[in-house]
Formats: sequence, structure tokens, C-alpha cells
Amino acid sequence: MPSLSRRTLLLSAAAVSVPGALTACSTGSGDSDVSNAGKKLAPWPAYRAASGPKPDLAATQAGVQAGYTAYPADLVKSVSRTPGDGTTVKVMSVSFGTPPKPASANRFWAAVEKALGVRIEYTIISQADYQKKMATVMAGDPDTLPDIINMFSGFTLPREAEFVQRRAEDLTPYLSGTAVTDYPNLAGIPTHAWQDMGRIGGRIFGIPLERPLPGSTLWLNQGMFTDAGMKEGWTSADFAAAARQATGGRTYALGAANGSLFCNAVHAAAHNAPNEWAVTDDGTFRHCAADERYKAAIAYQAQLRKNGSYYPDSTSVSQIDLTTLFYNGTVGSMQDGFGAYLPKYLESPDGLTPAAALPYSVDGTPGGVAAARRSFGYTVLKKAKKERVQLLLRVLDYLAAPFGSQEWELVHYGVEGTHFTRGKDGSPEPTRLGEVENNTNLPLKYLAEGPQVLFVPGMPDAVRALHAWQRKVVPHAVRNASNGLQSRTKNAQGTTLKAMLDDAVTGIVAGRLPLSDWDAVVKKWRAQGGDRMAGEFAKDYAANT
Repeated sequence: MPSLSRRTLLLSAAAVSVPGALTACSTGSGDSDVSNAGKKLAPWPAYRAASGPKPDLAATQAGVQAGYTAYPADLVKSVSRTPGDGTTVKVMSVSFGTPPKPASANRFWAAVEKALGVRIEYTIISQADYQKKMATVMAGDPDTLPDIINMFSGFTLPREAEFVQRRAEDLTPYLSGTAVTDYPNLAGIPTHAWQDMGRIGGRIFGIPLERPLPGSTLWLNQGMFTDAGMKEGWTSADFAAAARQATGGRTYALGAANGSLFCNAVHAAAHNAPNEWAVTDDGTFRHCAADERYKAAIAYQAQLRKNGSYYPDSTSVSQIDLTTLFYNGTVGSMQDGFGAYLPKYLESPDGLTPAAALPYSVDGTPGGVAAARRSFGYTVLKKAKKERVQLLLRVLDYLAAPFGSQEWELVHYGVEGTHFTRGKDGSPEPTRLGEVENNTNLPLKYLAEGPQVLFVPGMPDAVRALHAWQRKVVPHAVRNASNGLQSRTKNAQGTTLKAMLDDAVTGIVAGRLPLSDWDAVVKKWRAQGGDRMAGEFAKDYAANT
């Protein structure tokens, strides 16, 4: 969970679009066998829930998150000793914030270093520069690699799995099975996160950043849609009618950002199309592009655009600017990750009540929601001697402290009285310094983090609403069957192949291309690598089941 300043919340909620492909990095010929097929599979780390305050709203095995209607009064201590030995640790991660003040002038940085017992040299990469920087790192001298590297899941890095297999430490001996119990907070990362991160060549090379099951979500201005006729159990026709009713003058019911394909993830899921890849009972992989329900979702979106319900600049506006348009009432909805609920509730102005939309039904079939990859990237370590690897894992174990712990509070809010004060309900409230010095601008949360929970400071009703929404939609979550699996073709060509389909979706919905072009695009996509990916995923899936 991010710090609660306005800038922090806006930037941390920003959705990620995928830019063009990189050239392959020099991690070898590209022929490394990263598949899990035919390999002895390392057991997943043995899950042991970290101790902490009991939630007010229980989690479920199906994927509903635990909810806290108030900040825990008594914080637990999850780490028994200082992890480090005073040495310097070089780390690198993606960032959605602004560059932090240097360590010498940053009291948050200093407090974290003291708690960890190490000096931190941090290479912080903006989301916009991540692919380019990672291409340089992956192609460079392995001796100059940082000790800890965040592999961000927002992009498909060519030959990523090959790079990790060749250059990163194999963590299997340290984390597989009961070995992970040496690091209790890492053992508290649920198995689903490790599974969606996946193995490489049968081995465990990373530590996942766990995320909730709901993924891309349609966030509504609840009052606007209620006035326009929104109702529970609505159909696709009801949704279209409400969108038309809520649009008028300079107000548009449907907002969309560049790269979101006019909120395609939401509408494809409502049509129950595969979430990228589906797997049949016989293990065959089928891509959403070849599914008639996906094509129907594109046609439906094109009609919404013809109706005038979409914001006119939906192919060019940024996600951050779209968020501003949502807050000021120019647009009545926007697609964002479920994890963006914090800014939606905390930063919405008076009179705007945000809500996660329930999916509409199509032809009498209840709509689905897009399931997220349960790992928002993962962290790998530079190859090192055993003692050094163990130290680095202890550092990450501290950063992975659970909600309701002293360590979690320090890493997420800083020092009480310096970076935050207490609200009436005991929740940390950032000071002016805390709005500048925080773990968005110093993005420690992208190195390791404990399981996420539902919590909105001072808004218990919001937590109850989110928990109730999850209970309704989680049973209808549409999962990407390829999560955690390896495909050599995707590793090499995934970005280019994805762009081929995405450009066609955007063109059709925007009215630049006819829907009749879709089948030809899919045929070309299959011939240039789509069918190979399907076969490779099927082979890896068989090895993992």
C-alpha cells in the first residue's frame, strides 16, 4: 500500500502501457532452454501466513482480500534482528514517483538504512525509461549488475527469462519448500504469487510482488451512473443506454487512456472472452484473438464509440491526465488496476463517490472480470557467495513485512512525528515531509512487499464496499492461463506480436479500420508466432500440472 500524499497516490495508480520492442540483449544466442518441460520442478516455497492483527473482513481461498476497517492499534514485530552487516547494497527498480532527495538529505532513506543495517545505493528508473535502461543492464557486464533487481511485469523484455537464468542467483536452495522458513515474511507470500511469477527451467529465481486477484477494473462516478439508470444485474444494452444517458455537453460517460484499447480488458472480460490465453481440458492453448467473444467485445466497444460515449481523445490522453478528468467530472469512468482504489477514494473531491463497476451480462450470461497476474513483477539477486545471498534475502524479508507490523509501517510511512502523525482512528497521516520522502519516490515496495490487504484510512464503509464487490466478482474472474509459464517465442517476439493485435483493436474501435479486417490480422499474428506461442505454452503447462 502506498504512502498517502496526493502526488504519491496519483503516480502509483498510473496504468502502464507497453511501448515498442527492444532489440535482443546479449545474454547469449537465445537458445537457452528456459522451459520447464522435462525438468525436475522445484517445490514452491512452503506458505506460512505471517502473524499479525486479525482482519475485520476475512479473506477467502477463492481470492477475496482481507479487509481492515480501522488501522491496527497494536503493531506486531515481524523481524527479530537487524538484517544487514553495515555493507552497501546496490538495488534497482522501476518507479512511478519523482526522484527522491539524495540519501544524505533524506530522513526516510536514513531510517530505512538504519533498520536494515545496510547502506542503500539505489538506481531508480522511471516507468517511461524502464525498457531502455533494462536493455542496457541486460546487455552489460554481469559484474556490474546491482545486487537486487526489480523485474517489472508491465513490459515484455526480450530474452528476459534467458537473462535471469544466466545472470541471476538460483534461489531454489534458499526458498524452495521449507527452506523459506528461514525468512518468515517471504514465507508469508501466498503460493499463488509464486505460481504466477513462475519457474525458469524448473528453478526458482525470483521473489514475487503479490497482488490481488481482480485486475483491470472499471471505476465509476457512482452518482453519475446511478442517475443515468445503472442497476445491479445490468445487461450490455443497459450499460450502453446508461453511457449514452450520462454523456452530454462536455461530459462523457466513458474515459479511456492511451494504450488501454478503449478499456478493452473490462469489456472483453464482461463478454467472457479469454484473458489473453485460455486452456482447454485437453491442455490446448487458445488466444483471445481467435475467440468470437473477443471479437464481439471489440464490436461492442466500436458501437459505444459511435454512440459518442467515449471521451474524444481516448487514444492520446495519458492515464494520469485521465485521472484528473475523472476527478473533475469530465469523464464518468475509467479503467485502472484494482489496486488504484486508494487514490479513487482518498483523492476524489466532495460529491464524487467512486465505485468499482459490476460487469454487465451478455446474451443472458453473467459477465466476468479480468483477473490480474498475481505477481506485479519479481525481484532477482546478482550471483554471489552464500553469505551474501543470505544477507540480501534478510533485507528483502524485512521489506516483505505484513500489514499491521512495525516494519511495514516504517517502510510505507517512515518515522512517526517526522513523516507522519496519527489520525483520529490511529491511521498514519503524512506530514509535508512525508509527502516528499516516501516509498513511492524511494520505491522500496518494488523490491519486496507483503500480501496486500483492503484498507482505506478513515473510510470503513469504503473497505466494506470493496470487500462486498470482491465477493461478487471473484467467482467470475477470468484468468490468463499463461501466467507463470514459459514460451521462447513470447520471450523473443511478445512485444511485437502484442502490438500487432493492440493496434488493430484500437483502430477498429476508433473507426479507422473496419471490423472485417480483424480476421486477417489474427491470421497474420498466428503465422508470425501466435501458433508457436500456443504450442510452447501447452508444453510448459503440461510440465507444471
